[in-house]
Amino acid sequence: MFKLINNRSKKLFEQAQKVIPGGVNSPVRAFKSVGGTPIFIKNALGAYLIDEDGNKYIDYISSWGPMIIGHAHPEIINAINEQSKKGTSYGIPTELETKMANLLVSLAPNIDKVRFVNSGTEACMSAVRLARGFTNRDKIIKFSGCYHGHADSFLIQAGSGASTFGVPNSPGITKSTASDTLLANYNDINQVKELFEKYPEQIAAIIIEPIAGNMGCVLPEKNFINQLRELCTQNSSLLIFDEVMTGFRLALGGAQEILGVKADIVTYGKVIGGGLPVGAFGGSNEVMNFLAPDGPVYQAGTLSGNPIAMSAGYAMLKHLKSNPTVYTSLNEKTTYLRAGLEKILSKSSLPYHINSIGSMISLHFTNDPVVNFETAKVGDNSHFKNYFHGMLSSGVYLPPSAFESYFLNDAISYQDLDHTIDSFGKIITKI
Repeated sequence: MFKLINNRSKKLFEQAQKVIPGGVNSPVRAFKSVGGTPIFIKNALGAYLIDEDGNKYIDYISSWGPMIIGHAHPEIINAINEQSKKGTSYGIPTELETKMANLLVSLAPNIDKVRFVNSGTEACMSAVRLARGFTNRDKIIKFSGCYHGHADSFLIQAGSGASTFGVPNSPGITKSTASDTLLANYNDINQVKELFEKYPEQIAAIIIEPIAGNMGCVLPEKNFINQLRELCTQNSSLLIFDEVMTGFRLALGGAQEILGVKADIVTYGKVIGGGLPVGAFGGSNEVMNFLAPDGPVYQAGTLSGNPIAMSAGYAMLKHLKSNPTVYTSLNEKTTYLRAGLEKILSKSSLPYHINSIGSMISLHFTNDPVVNFETAKVGDNSHFKNYFHGMLSSGVYLPPSAFESYFLNDAISYQDLDHTIDSFGKIITKI
């Protein structure tokens, strides 16, 4: 095991635990799956995080995705500063919301209208409600291992097969709520077909991360997403793409562009907020006009369309639109990192499997292909713990969980990548 000097972080964590449940405001931050004390960050700039003890890390989580062009980017900071001088919140419409909506609609495929909310969770929750209202059906299909936020409908685990209902995996979620959520394994089209056969004219929508990021980076197998599209069309159900992670990260058109598949509703978050809390969901005029105040499906939010959040998001999307080479750069850097890791692993005796697409990548300590949550769980988590702490001690911050994708940011240099690969080589020999 490796050891990091983090006295200040330890003291802050002790203080936090007295007033915050678990000492954190999102469970993965607590380091429960890897052990040790969470790192408390003091500031960040470009590719780097600096903690309260003065340690500097190359950042491979990018705030779990949003910081695609690096931390404290001048264009984003300037936009926030300029808007803050005009006020922080109005609860009244602004032109900025419309400008942001026009920009998003112009960039995202198959979207006529968009509604802004405050988080990816809220976007997915609202998208499912809209789908249920639009179709007048109650049930949805989700996939084991796909995370769509912490709304009740999503916090369920698989039963004993495709034909069983999900059961709650968090206290506080009622069985009746869980009973309307049907589970299937990611990349298993036959299970999805069975569910449509078992519950005819009852399924409002399929919701899916078209490229999964919460069981590590897991890619859809050939034709899987296309077949989901066909099943939804055949059964008059809606296909919801959760692009909270992939939207504007993999391409300007997100996973829809990469995969060439049209969704009925798409949810966004992370990148579109420029680092501030923003979510959105959009679709065709027909679907979105079913939303209040035009339609009967209610959705509201006091801080939705917050001017500071909109200013950050607008600056981010404008930057990405004006600099499409960001995606080429990120793809090349991720490919370079993957090649470096694989070269080292191929010479070791450790089992390994790497998945990557665009600027998302994950390493699993298993020799078997990782295609769903069950295969992701096969990996050796003890190896991952040692790997994580070794990299942390070397100044490389990775997701503190074996079931999370890494997210590169374009501020990462090839020198940073070489340091990461070199550190990895030294650590692997000690695992």
